[in-house]
Amino acid sequence: MSRLPGIRYGTGALVVKGIRIVGSGRVGSAVSARLRERGFKLTEDGAELVVLCVPDRAIEEAAQSVALGPWIAHTSGATPLAALAPHVRRFGLHPLQTFSRARGPEQLDGAAAGVSAESPEAREVGFWLARELGLEPFELADAGRALYHAGAVVASNFLVTLHRAATDLVEAAGAPPEALIPLMRRVIENDFELTGPIERGDWETVEGHLAAIRERRPQLEPLYRALADATAALAVR
Repeated sequence: MSRLPGIRYGTGALVVKGIRIVGSGRVGSAVSARLRERGFKLTEDGAELVVLCVPDRAIEEAAQSVALGPWIAHTSGATPLAALAPHVRRFGLHPLQTFSRARGPEQLDGAAAGVSAESPEAREVGFWLARELGLEPFELADAGRALYHAGAVVASNFLVTLHRAATDLVEAAGAPPEALIPLMRRVIENDFELTGPIERGDWETVEGHLAAIRERRPQLEPLYRALADATAALAVR
């Protein structure tokens, strides 16, 4: 194992004397709690590693406020490493997970983490930190971050939009929206196997859906049509 500047080594593992976490939002709180669980000293002064858990728009300013010397990282999925300038000992570590303040560091357990680095040393530190946090790291090219993060948004944020749209339709029919949750979970458990009228080519049922939506929830018709078209393309692959 190569010796990384500013990082002390114990037996078979990297060891740091102090880590500074900048930001106490949903990600920063979970990261801080996990590091405390693992016995790390969180400090404002003399840290050998600074992790910026701040909104994307604040990363550049936060990085410039950190004196040169320690390793520095951000936890953004989309922001390029150039935002950490003028630091050169830098990497990105994005936990591929959604976080809630109602939960603690267990949110990190077993989630994947995209690590972007510009050198073998930075990659090593990034992978080490990911594993200390309970994450499963994979290498993520800096140039691919925007596309990668778009995929994460589709999988996470758009799922919220879909659930709310489905809830609106089910409630309008007088059915309990909480009944959707087991259905959505089973789709994941079944490895996203496509079922339903579009997979069967039952376009009469789909047209019936559109007619009912147009009458009761017309604002959702464009969303349903777009998703139906995308699903039809998926079904014929």
